[in-house]
Amino acid sequence: MAGPVLGAAALMLICGWLFWDFFSRQFHFAIEQQADWGHTLVIPFIAAYFVYLQRDQILQSPPKTTWFGLAVMLVGAGLYMLCTAGPLPLRHHNLQGACVSIAITGIVLLFCGWRAMRWLCFPLAFMFVFSQTISERLLHLVTFKMQDITARGAGALLSAFLDVDRQGNTLYIHSHGQSMPLNIAEACSGMRMLMAFLALGTALAFTGLRYPWQRVLLVLLGVPTAIVVNILRVCTLGVLTIYDSGFAAGDFHSFIGLLWLVPALFLFLSLMWIIRHLVVEEDAPAAGAAAT
Repeated sequence: MAGPVLGAAALMLICGWLFWDFFSRQFHFAIEQQADWGHTLVIPFIAAYFVYLQRDQILQSPPKTTWFGLAVMLVGAGLYMLCTAGPLPLRHHNLQGACVSIAITGIVLLFCGWRAMRWLCFPLAFMFVFSQTISERLLHLVTFKMQDITARGAGALLSAFLDVDRQGNTLYIHSHGQSMPLNIAEACSGMRMLMAFLALGTALAFTGLRYPWQRVLLVLLGVPTAIVVNILRVCTLGVLTIYDSGFAAGDFHSFIGLLWLVPALFLFLSLMWIIRHLVVEEDAPAAGAAAT
């Protein structure tokens, strides 16, 4: 048993050295942009908790060396080198992240085998998808649409009690004879919040719901929930802008975003409670209820 453990540890150390640039860059993103990507630091621990929840099923079958995993690991390492030193279009943070994911999957498969992978696939996929930042190149593909939805929603809501005009992705709040602009920039689009909500919804669905359709529904509800919470966040900034335009920028801007995550969590828990109670479980027949 000591041999496989030492072998796995050695390979993980080698991968840690090989992928050090990717890991360090990802860590700096999470630390320097905590309001946007701070949740990526927590994802590996949540994935480890998923493995802990399924420990009985995993341990039912003893680990078995599967040499195909070595080939998968080498493919992942080779592709990573190509994305690091190859043509410029391939030097992409998320492409490198995909290669790291392939290599780690290969190591797990090598030392745990196919049977254990049945239970380890979801924790690994959860970690690979949500523990890395999304590059600006990919964010731009959907950010503009999210900006437009947020600007329209916040403008409509603020118009209920304030004098507000919308021009594109900028809201103009008129108060006390002044017109204060509130620009819905890319950072306010809600795209980054959406990734955090999808991660939260996936974690809650896996731990709190029984049926696959319930889990899928809760994850999908993460999209409108993130949009609604982001609109409320922008509205909060809009109201505060009346008193001090500085509230719409800087550290306070990020603080408002973090503050809205608290009611968002309770909203998510409420949605999970509703979805769970859409199914009425039939009570098992009593032991003494024999056929008459």
